[in-house]
Amino acid sequence: MPITTEKSTDFDIIKIDAEKLDTLLAPDLKSEFVVLEKSGTKSVIVDLTETKYCDSSGLSALLVGNRLFKENGKLVLFGLQPNVKKLIEISQLHNVLNIAANQEDAKAMI
Repeated sequence: MPITTEKSTDFDIIKIDAEKLDTLLAPDLKSEFVVLEKSGTKSVIVDLTETKYCDSSGLSALLVGNRLFKENGKLVLFGLQPNVKKLIEISQLHNVLNIAANQEDAKAMI
């Protein structure tokens, strides 16, 4: 499975083990966000270290996660590869999404 979730006391970490966050994977990520939110998770860290490509459906999935967790907690992304980071910046979503340089910084942002 290209999406794995590691549970923690204060937050959960979703690791995306796929080079592409696109129309094939985005629905699974959205579903994972919904399941975690319904189970009481307040904050989520998303590890995008392996993801080299993201399309609009991938961005949409990340925005769904941001919306679900921003009320009672936070969604933080880290490990953005150059192409993914560029897409987020072009879309002006770096002003909306919480982005950390690494996992330690992401944990500190929670």
